[in-house]
Amino acid sequence: MSTQLQTAPRTARMERTTSESSVLVEINLDGTGRSDISSSVPFYDHMLTALSKHSLIDLTVKATGDTHIDVHHTVEDIAITFGEVLREALGTKAGIRRFGEATVPLDEALAHAVVDVSGRPYLVHSGEPEGQEYHLIGGHFTGSLTRHVFEAITLHSGICLHMRVLAGRDPHHIVEAQFKAFARALRAAIEPDPRIGDAIPSTKGAL
Repeated sequence: MSTQLQTAPRTARMERTTSESSVLVEINLDGTGRSDISSSVPFYDHMLTALSKHSLIDLTVKATGDTHIDVHHTVEDIAITFGEVLREALGTKAGIRRFGEATVPLDEALAHAVVDVSGRPYLVHSGEPEGQEYHLIGGHFTGSLTRHVFEAITLHSGICLHMRVLAGRDPHHIVEAQFKAFARALRAAIEPDPRIGDAIPSTKGAL
Protein backbone atom coordinates (compact mmCIF):
# COMPACT_ATOMS: atom_id res chain seq x y z
CA MET A 1 0.00 0.00 0.00
CA SER A 2 1.23 3.52 -0.80
CA THR A 3 -0.18 6.64 0.82
CA GLN A 4 0.37 10.31 0.00
CA LEU A 5 -1.11 13.01 2.22
CA GLN A 6 -1.25 16.78 1.75
CA THR A 7 -3.02 19.13 4.14
CA ALA A 8 -3.95 22.77 4.52
CA PRO A 9 -6.19 24.57 7.04
CA ARG A 10 -9.66 22.93 7.01
CA THR A 11 -8.82 21.11 3.77
CA ALA A 12 -7.14 17.81 3.07
CA ARG A 13 -6.25 15.56 0.18
CA MET A 14 -5.25 11.91 0.24
CA GLU A 15 -4.40 9.27 -2.33
CA ARG A 16 -4.64 5.68 -1.14
CA THR A 17 -3.54 2.83 -3.39
CA THR A 18 -3.71 -0.89 -2.65
CA SER A 19 -3.89 -4.04 -4.75
CA GLU A 20 -7.69 -3.77 -4.48
CA SER A 21 -8.40 -0.10 -5.20
CA SER A 22 -7.03 3.31 -6.07
CA VAL A 23 -8.72 6.18 -4.22
CA LEU A 24 -8.37 9.96 -4.23
CA VAL A 25 -10.39 12.03 -1.76
CA GLU A 26 -10.21 15.79 -1.35
CA ILE A 27 -12.32 17.88 1.04
CA ASN A 28 -12.87 21.45 2.10
CA LEU A 29 -14.78 21.70 5.37
CA ASP A 30 -15.65 25.35 4.70
CA GLY A 31 -17.18 24.73 1.31
CA THR A 32 -20.65 25.09 -0.16
CA GLY A 33 -21.49 21.44 -0.80
CA ARG A 34 -19.95 21.16 -4.25
CA SER A 35 -18.98 17.65 -5.25
CA ASP A 36 -17.21 15.73 -8.00
CA ILE A 37 -17.83 12.07 -7.31
CA SER A 38 -16.81 9.01 -9.30
CA SER A 39 -16.60 5.99 -7.03
CA SER A 40 -17.34 3.40 -9.76
CA VAL A 41 -20.38 2.37 -7.65
CA PRO A 42 -23.38 4.39 -8.90
CA PHE A 43 -25.56 4.26 -5.77
CA TYR A 44 -22.54 5.16 -3.61
CA ASP A 45 -21.96 8.17 -5.90
CA HIS A 46 -25.50 9.23 -5.06
CA MET A 47 -24.92 8.85 -1.30
CA LEU A 48 -21.58 10.69 -1.33
CA THR A 49 -23.10 13.51 -3.37
CA ALA A 50 -25.87 13.81 -0.76
CA LEU A 51 -23.27 13.75 2.03
CA SER A 52 -21.41 16.65 0.41
CA LYS A 53 -24.53 18.66 -0.39
CA HIS A 54 -26.06 18.48 3.08
CA SER A 55 -22.84 18.83 5.10
CA LEU A 56 -21.66 21.78 2.95
CA ILE A 57 -18.32 19.98 2.64
CA ASP A 58 -16.80 20.34 -0.82
CA LEU A 59 -15.91 16.77 -1.77
CA THR A 60 -13.97 15.15 -4.59
CA VAL A 61 -13.83 11.37 -4.85
CA LYS A 62 -12.13 9.52 -7.68
CA ALA A 63 -11.86 5.77 -7.28
CA THR A 64 -11.40 2.57 -9.22
CA GLY A 65 -11.14 -0.94 -7.88
CA ASP A 66 -11.85 -4.63 -8.26
CA THR A 67 -15.60 -4.10 -8.57
CA HIS A 68 -15.73 -7.06 -10.97
CA ILE A 69 -15.23 -9.17 -7.82
CA ASP A 70 -17.38 -7.12 -5.41
CA VAL A 71 -17.85 -3.43 -4.68
CA HIS A 72 -17.03 -4.01 -0.99
CA HIS A 73 -13.31 -3.18 -1.24
CA THR A 74 -13.82 0.06 -3.15
CA VAL A 75 -16.70 1.25 -0.95
CA GLU A 76 -14.70 0.51 2.22
CA ASP A 77 -11.49 2.10 0.96
CA ILE A 78 -13.30 5.32 0.03
CA ALA A 79 -14.82 5.45 3.52
CA ILE A 80 -11.41 4.86 5.10
CA THR A 81 -9.87 7.64 3.02
CA PHE A 82 -12.75 10.02 3.73
CA GLY A 83 -12.28 9.41 7.45
CA GLU A 84 -8.56 10.11 7.20
CA VAL A 85 -8.98 13.39 5.32
CA LEU A 86 -11.76 14.48 7.66
CA ARG A 87 -9.43 13.95 10.63
CA GLU A 88 -6.61 15.85 8.92
CA ALA A 89 -8.82 18.74 7.83
CA LEU A 90 -10.15 19.16 11.38
CA GLY A 91 -6.62 19.66 12.72
CA THR A 92 -6.61 20.46 16.44
CA LYS A 93 -10.41 20.95 16.32
CA ALA A 94 -10.00 24.37 17.91
CA GLY A 95 -13.08 26.56 17.72
CA ILE A 96 -15.58 23.97 16.50
CA ARG A 97 -18.97 23.20 18.06
CA ARG A 98 -17.92 19.54 18.48
CA PHE A 99 -21.46 18.14 18.85
CA GLY A 100 -24.16 17.95 16.22
CA GLU A 101 -27.39 16.11 15.69
CA ALA A 102 -30.04 15.82 13.01
CA THR A 103 -33.23 13.92 12.32
CA VAL A 104 -33.92 13.61 8.61
CA PRO A 105 -36.94 12.12 6.82
CA LEU A 106 -37.08 10.70 3.32
CA ASP A 107 -40.70 9.90 2.60
CA GLU A 108 -41.52 6.97 4.92
CA ALA A 109 -37.93 6.65 6.23
CA LEU A 110 -36.61 8.59 9.22
CA ALA A 111 -33.03 8.61 10.53
CA HIS A 112 -31.50 10.27 13.58
CA ALA A 113 -27.75 10.97 13.81
CA VAL A 114 -25.67 12.40 16.65
CA VAL A 115 -22.00 13.27 16.13
CA ASP A 116 -19.29 14.00 18.68
CA VAL A 117 -15.94 15.06 17.22
CA SER A 118 -14.34 13.52 20.26
CA GLY A 119 -11.08 12.03 19.01
CA ARG A 120 -12.42 8.65 20.20
CA PRO A 121 -13.90 6.53 17.41
CA TYR A 122 -17.18 4.84 18.27
CA LEU A 123 -20.23 3.79 16.31
CA VAL A 124 -23.67 2.84 17.55
CA HIS A 125 -25.86 1.81 14.61
CA SER A 126 -29.37 0.51 15.15
CA GLY A 127 -32.92 0.33 13.89
CA GLU A 128 -32.59 -0.94 10.33
CA PRO A 129 -35.48 -3.30 9.54
CA GLU A 130 -34.79 -7.01 9.41
CA GLY A 131 -33.39 -8.01 6.04
CA GLN A 132 -32.12 -4.52 5.13
CA GLU A 133 -28.56 -5.81 5.05
CA TYR A 134 -29.41 -8.23 2.23
CA HIS A 135 -31.03 -5.78 -0.18
CA LEU A 136 -29.06 -5.01 -3.34
CA ILE A 137 -29.62 -1.33 -4.10
CA GLY A 138 -28.94 0.02 -7.57
CA GLY A 139 -27.62 -3.34 -8.67
CA HIS A 140 -24.33 -2.98 -6.76
CA PHE A 141 -24.64 -1.63 -3.22
CA THR A 142 -25.65 -4.18 -0.57
CA GLY A 143 -27.55 -2.83 2.43
CA SER A 144 -24.94 -4.22 4.84
CA LEU A 145 -22.42 -1.76 3.42
CA THR A 146 -24.18 1.19 5.08
CA ARG A 147 -23.05 0.24 8.56
CA HIS A 148 -19.64 -0.71 7.20
CA VAL A 149 -19.17 2.77 5.68
CA PHE A 150 -20.01 4.47 8.97
CA GLU A 151 -17.69 2.09 10.85
CA ALA A 152 -14.78 2.99 8.57
CA ILE A 153 -15.47 6.73 8.73
CA THR A 154 -15.73 6.82 12.53
CA LEU A 155 -12.65 4.66 13.05
CA HIS A 156 -10.42 6.69 10.75
CA SER A 157 -11.73 10.17 11.58
CA GLY A 158 -11.87 9.68 15.35
CA ILE A 159 -15.50 10.71 15.72
CA CYS A 160 -18.33 9.18 17.72
CA LEU A 161 -21.52 8.55 15.75
CA HIS A 162 -24.87 7.32 17.01
CA MET A 163 -27.11 6.46 14.06
CA ARG A 164 -30.68 5.24 14.56
CA VAL A 165 -33.19 4.34 11.88
CA LEU A 166 -36.54 5.33 13.36
CA ALA A 167 -38.74 4.29 10.44
CA GLY A 168 -38.48 3.01 6.91
CA ARG A 169 -39.71 0.53 4.34
CA ASP A 170 -37.89 1.25 1.10
CA PRO A 171 -34.21 0.12 1.23
CA HIS A 172 -33.00 3.07 -0.87
CA HIS A 173 -34.78 5.57 1.38
CA ILE A 174 -33.45 3.91 4.55
CA VAL A 175 -29.84 4.29 3.40
CA GLU A 176 -30.26 7.79 1.99
CA ALA A 177 -31.94 9.12 5.12
CA GLN A 178 -28.94 7.89 7.13
CA PHE A 179 -26.40 9.58 4.89
CA LYS A 180 -28.34 12.85 4.97
CA ALA A 181 -28.77 12.72 8.75
CA PHE A 182 -25.06 12.07 9.15
CA ALA A 183 -24.29 14.97 6.82
CA ARG A 184 -26.43 17.43 8.75
CA ALA A 185 -25.13 16.30 12.13
CA LEU A 186 -21.53 16.48 10.90
CA ARG A 187 -22.14 19.95 9.46
CA ALA A 188 -23.28 21.20 12.88
CA ALA A 189 -20.41 19.51 14.73
CA ILE A 190 -17.59 20.91 12.58
CA GLU A 191 -18.95 24.45 12.33
CA PRO A 192 -16.95 27.19 14.04
CA ASP A 193 -18.49 28.36 17.32
CA PRO A 194 -17.98 32.13 17.55
CA ARG A 195 -18.53 32.08 21.31
CA ILE A 196 -15.42 30.01 22.02
CA GLY A 197 -13.03 31.58 19.53
CA ASP A 198 -9.95 29.37 19.11
CA ALA A 199 -10.55 27.31 22.25
CA ILE A 200 -10.77 23.54 22.07
CA PRO A 201 -14.21 22.39 23.26
CA SER A 202 -13.04 19.90 25.85
CA THR A 203 -12.28 20.07 29.58
CA LYS A 204 -9.11 18.11 28.76
CA GLY A 205 -7.85 20.87 26.49
CA ALA A 206 -7.45 18.44 23.58
CA LEU A 207 -9.63 16.35 21.30
